[in-house]
Amino acid sequence: MYVRDAKNREEVWLLDHIEAMGLDETAFRSRDYVIAIDEETNEKAGFGRIRIHKGDDDTRNAAGRRVDSDTDVCELTSIGVLPDWRRQGVGAHVVERLVQIAGDDGFETVYALTDQSDYLAQFGFERIDTATLPDQLQDRLSIKRDNIQPDAVPLRLATDRFHMPDRLRERFKGAVAQADETVEDTPEDFGIDPDSATYKYDTDR
Repeated sequence: MYVRDAKNREEVWLLDHIEAMGLDETAFRSRDYVIAIDEETNEKAGFGRIRIHKGDDDTRNAAGRRVDSDTDVCELTSIGVLPDWRRQGVGAHVVERLVQIAGDDGFETVYALTDQSDYLAQFGFERIDTATLPDQLQDRLSIKRDNIQPDAVPLRLATDRFHMPDRLRERFKGAVAQADETVEDTPEDFGIDPDSATYKYDTDR
C-alpha cells in the first residue's frame, strides 16, 4: 500500500466517490488529490486533497505548484476512505502525504474544516477559534457548515509537528480489502481512551 499523486484519468473515479461520500467537490481539480493504492492489486483505497486559497502573490516552485506566501492558505479537505479499506490506516497515510506536500511547498501550517476533529487530533491537529482563521477560510467554513458539514470546526497543524501513531503505521503495512466485514469505529480508533477521555473537542452536538 502506498500513496501517490492522482492522475488526470482518475477524475471520474474521484468525483464518483466524493459524491457518494458526501464530501466537498468545490473547485475540483484532480491534480490537487492524492490516492492510496494497493501495490499488489492496484485497487484504489482512499484519497484526499490539498486546496490552496490564493493570496496576492503568485510564486511557484519547480513543479509548478504555488509556494506559500504571506497571504496563501493551505487547507486539507475531501479526505475519504472506501468502506472496504477503513480502519487500516489508509486515511492516516493520506493525511500524512498531504501534510508532506504542503511542507515541501513551503507551508508551515495547514488547516482543516471538519466534523471529524477527534480523528485529526491524533496526528497533532488542534482546534482553534473561528475568529483566528485566515480570511480566506472564514467564508469557506460558513459555506461548508451550510451545505455539507453543519458541525464543522476549524483545526490547525504545523507541518513539522505531524505525528503518525504506531498502530496506524502497522495497520497500513498489511492493509487488505475487507469486503465482508462491517466494523463500527471505536474510540480507540481515534486515539481516545474511553475510560479517561475528557472529549476536549466536543462540539455539543
